[in-house]
Amino acid sequence: MDTESLYHQIASTVRQDILEGKLQPGERLPSLRQTAQDWNCTLGTAQRAYRELAEQGLVVSRAGQGTHVVENPQVSDDAPLRKANLVHHAERFLLEVLTTGYSSDEVEAAMRLALDRWRAIAQQPQEAEAGVLRFAGSHDPALAWLAAHFPEIVPRFSLQLGFSGSLGGLIALAEGQADLAGCHLWDQESDSYNEPFVRRLLPSRRVALVTLAQRRLGLIVQTGNPLGIRNLVDLARPELRFANRQSGSGTRVWLDTALGQEGIPASSVHGYEYELLTHSEVALAVAEGRADVGLGLETAALLFGLDYLHLTLERYDLVIPAENMETTCVKRLVEWLQSSAARRAIQALGGYETGETGEIRWV
Repeated sequence: MDTESLYHQIASTVRQDILEGKLQPGERLPSLRQTAQDWNCTLGTAQRAYRELAEQGLVVSRAGQGTHVVENPQVSDDAPLRKANLVHHAERFLLEVLTTGYSSDEVEAAMRLALDRWRAIAQQPQEAEAGVLRFAGSHDPALAWLAAHFPEIVPRFSLQLGFSGSLGGLIALAEGQADLAGCHLWDQESDSYNEPFVRRLLPSRRVALVTLAQRRLGLIVQTGNPLGIRNLVDLARPELRFANRQSGSGTRVWLDTALGQEGIPASSVHGYEYELLTHSEVALAVAEGRADVGLGLETAALLFGLDYLHLTLERYDLVIPAENMETTCVKRLVEWLQSSAARRAIQALGGYETGETGEIRWV
């Protein structure tokens, strides 16, 4: 190994020991002579490694006292060191799960599902930031996939997701806390999706509705459907435990209307008040046996290997103010949605129909 690579390796190893707590604040590092002996390198190489650590604010050297870990190592949010540490932890996790038999695709899907939950529970107003497109609205697995691949689709930009439900997304858009919203609100009177709600909540603004996809919505049940569940009427069976979505979500709006049409009072559904924030959480509740049935996307059922009973096809739109449609970032996003690559990527997730993906309707 050449001197250039070796001093980086020494610094990286000591840095990791500090970040993981193996070297505590105030603890003395091995002498330069000892480090050179341990690594079979020159004193100059060891000294260069320690100098790099000092420049990063992790250690301090004093004449006659040696080199010690600083009392409060500071790592800034955008420091390469902090990101390198995150990669190290991610690699350890990957090694653990891959060696137990999980595939890389399964791991990637699991990470998206876990991030979905954090995006739903950590709702905070977002300030506009250069290079960041702020999304608020209904949970959708295709959007989670899009966020993970956004820099490839729109270079130099990231998509920041906040899953707050369809109504929450429109409110965030109205209050300037989002650049675009995700919505799938069904209006019974007009038998249409999204437009009536956009007109009510954004009455004085011209906005575009860009179709992400049409999504298959239905009942998620345990593998093999051992309880013989067939349709919404079965939700009134007293022995069934139901997993619901939160008030304000498009799925909940559809369910309440559909229950009313079937003459099923909400009070007769055991678990109607058991509210979950994402389709993934509904599927997880069924997979873990906390619920016998839930209302959610076929995509979520597929991710967990559960059975799915189809009820309806719903339109999911991205709601984008006219002024944002003119930005370079949004233009590239819309262009991608209108491409065959977008349709292939969304269809690969399962549970979507993409015949209208990328279509634009103005309100």
